[in-house]
Amino acid sequence: MSIIHKLPYEWQVGLRYTRAGKRSGRSSFISFISLISVAGIALGVAALIIVLSVMNGFQKQVTDRMLSVLAHIEVFDDSGSMPDWRASAKEALRNPNVLGAAPFVETQGLLVRDGVMRPSIVRGVLPGEEDNVSTVARQVRAGSFDALKPGQFNIVLGYALARALGVGLGDKVTMVLAQGQVTPAGMVPRTRSFTVAGIFEAGHFDFDAALSFIHVEDAQRLERLPAPSGLRLRIANMREAPEVAEQLKGQMKGDLTVRDWPKLNANWYAAVQTEKKMMFIILTLIIAVAAFNLVSSLVMTVTEKQADIAILRTLGSSPQSIMKIFMVQGGVIGVLGTLAGVGLGVMVSLNIDVIVPFIERLLGVEFLSKDIYLISTVPSDLHGPDVAIIGVISVLLAFAATVYPSWAASRVKPAEALRYE
Repeated sequence: MSIIHKLPYEWQVGLRYTRAGKRSGRSSFISFISLISVAGIALGVAALIIVLSVMNGFQKQVTDRMLSVLAHIEVFDDSGSMPDWRASAKEALRNPNVLGAAPFVETQGLLVRDGVMRPSIVRGVLPGEEDNVSTVARQVRAGSFDALKPGQFNIVLGYALARALGVGLGDKVTMVLAQGQVTPAGMVPRTRSFTVAGIFEAGHFDFDAALSFIHVEDAQRLERLPAPSGLRLRIANMREAPEVAEQLKGQMKGDLTVRDWPKLNANWYAAVQTEKKMMFIILTLIIAVAAFNLVSSLVMTVTEKQADIAILRTLGSSPQSIMKIFMVQGGVIGVLGTLAGVGLGVMVSLNIDVIVPFIERLLGVEFLSKDIYLISTVPSDLHGPDVAIIGVISVLLAFAATVYPSWAASRVKPAEALRYE
């Protein structure tokens, strides 16, 4: 005896109604509608999984490029400088999540060259320590990061910033600082000439167009600081930055301010999260539309099977049992559609690096032009929790769609249903 025959009769009848009837053309039509409902749910689930995976992929690539220049955590001394930064770095490194530490000074200036002016975030770093917290030294496409020597006032520019200023290696740029100085002629801005010693490309336009590096001691002279203003830290898992930052606040001595990278980039991070939530809601509506197609399918089934329902009622079936039959039918359709959609979505998400180039070659198009976009391939980052949440929501929507038709079936009166049979 098969497993199906061991199930309660409500399950057996519900599963039988899911399949196409062999003698009735109308039953075949109803089962065709059920098949369309399965396909609709599957496509909606697959679309949501694929879109979220691609968005996660873009977010991961952009975040990785940002954090190749930015630190995961920044620690500032509230006094304005950190004279014993090496001791503070040792304290931070005692946390098992912290992998590296480096001192820094950060200021803002206006870079000027032949009448062209561009604002820049100027970061003073120690080249020998910077590799501990960022990969910017490996992103230098011209010159060398090690050319930043104390007292030589060399500077490494982002490629877009260098192009805007029209400078190359060995050229001079003038930095105008926000802090002024008092002279007999009044308050005048402070300036300093720098020699371009390197050009880097992080792959993130905001940094390539507005960030520059100088030696930390040169930055201290510009800011008139006795020591670096703080530490930049790199941790093992960037997603744990807020938790590690809280741990460091209790572990490190002194009056310190600790900031993690989501706080430093709060606007961008909030915008990405909002966009993901809105896309999730919009695409969930597609699943909802497909799920509620079950209503029409089940209503047609209930209308056709009124005689069957009446016979079951006369044989002693309760309204709850009748309701269960049609909920089983709708639930099976919803589960089948969800499983098919999850399988399709996961398969496409894991192989999108093969599928997209194939479509581009087939249609002769290029979705992400290398001349326009920094990312020339469509990335994908599949998250298991996203797949689980999508699957649960799809099944719940399918079951919700079965409630009214099942309730209507349970309200069928046997005498009226059999009157014209």
